[in-house]
Amino acid sequence: MTQRTIFSLTGPDTQHFLQGLVTNDIERLQDGLVYAAILTPQGKYLADFFLVPADDSILLDVDTSLATGLMTRLNMYKLRADVTISETGLHLHRGLDAVPADGFADPRHPELGWRAYRDTPQDTDTTDWDALRVAHCVPETGIELTPDTYILEAGFERLHGVDFRKGCYVGQEVTARMKHKTELRKGLAVVNVSGEATAGTPIQRNDRDIGTLLTRSGDKAIAYLRFDRAGDDMTAGSATVQLAE
Repeated sequence: MTQRTIFSLTGPDTQHFLQGLVTNDIERLQDGLVYAAILTPQGKYLADFFLVPADDSILLDVDTSLATGLMTRLNMYKLRADVTISETGLHLHRGLDAVPADGFADPRHPELGWRAYRDTPQDTDTTDWDALRVAHCVPETGIELTPDTYILEAGFERLHGVDFRKGCYVGQEVTARMKHKTELRKGLAVVNVSGEATAGTPIQRNDRDIGTLLTRSGDKAIAYLRFDRAGDDMTAGSATVQLAE
């Protein structure tokens, strides 16, 4: 399982502070988990995470590889806001059965089950989360989500990770412009793969690079594609690639 770090944000300015930074509406915490990201002023991805309602705080669940950088960024933006950010000792638990009393449904897709935050590590987890991600085109930190990513190309609208009515946040102007003024020419898609091809293999059509193969599970994969160039006769190395229906 991917390693996660759980932060706690407390203080009277916490909600206002987050509302001006992240891509989603903090008011949605009243309904459960909120999936969101923090962007550069140029609208590119810095980190994605889950915000979790707690009794007297908001928890932030982020991939451990991004935790230090995200903490630095949050403290940079905090200025005089009355917010305290600290790392907790909590552990992420996940499952696909009924949502437990201390758990929350994953807001990105119903098939991704639930998340809970507990004092002890999860003993076992045999779920093939990559297969589920590929089936539903759900990006992963550090694989599909990298510093050159625009979140709309990564499917954040479909994954309920962005709100277009909440008002300003860092990177909002670029994101809104992509939503309202352009048609996405590039982005993530599920493809069928026949043959040997590993993550990172360029996808070609008519001898032109048109994308990259990313997470693969069996004969399906998530790919980053130029939609205006994708079509029949795509290849990734010696493998053939087709858009999944």
